[in-house]
Amino acid sequence: MQYHMQQEAATKAAGGWGYYMGVPMNMRVVDPLERVARLASESAVVIFSVSSCCMCHAVKTLFCGMGVNPTVYELDHDPRGVDIQRALMRLLGLASSPPVPVVFIGGKLVGAMDSVMASHINGSLVPLLKDAGALWL
Repeated sequence: MQYHMQQEAATKAAGGWGYYMGVPMNMRVVDPLERVARLASESAVVIFSVSSCCMCHAVKTLFCGMGVNPTVYELDHDPRGVDIQRALMRLLGLASSPPVPVVFIGGKLVGAMDSVMASHINGSLVPLLKDAGALWL
């Protein structure tokens, strides 16, 4: 799993979740919705997360347990994380609740925790992951 943060140097993440990598400088001036779309399309599986969120941890654990290596953007470590959270709320049609975790597979919005778990339970998650090239089984 790869984590993306504001730091330029890649450092090993605590707890073995992956690597922290810097967000490219040219993304710091982009509209938050455009930035979300760009980041979501750069990897097969992208999770927008907050490091202290237990539901975010559960989603990351689910994907890692399935053998998927998602790219994770920890919004509480991004100086524009609040703007991205607002953009995610708009995409999800939420008025006030925190939007994280939000998952994109193959550049397409899957949704928050409830949508991901519903897809997992009804059997549609694995085909999505295969189609995006995140799973080869």
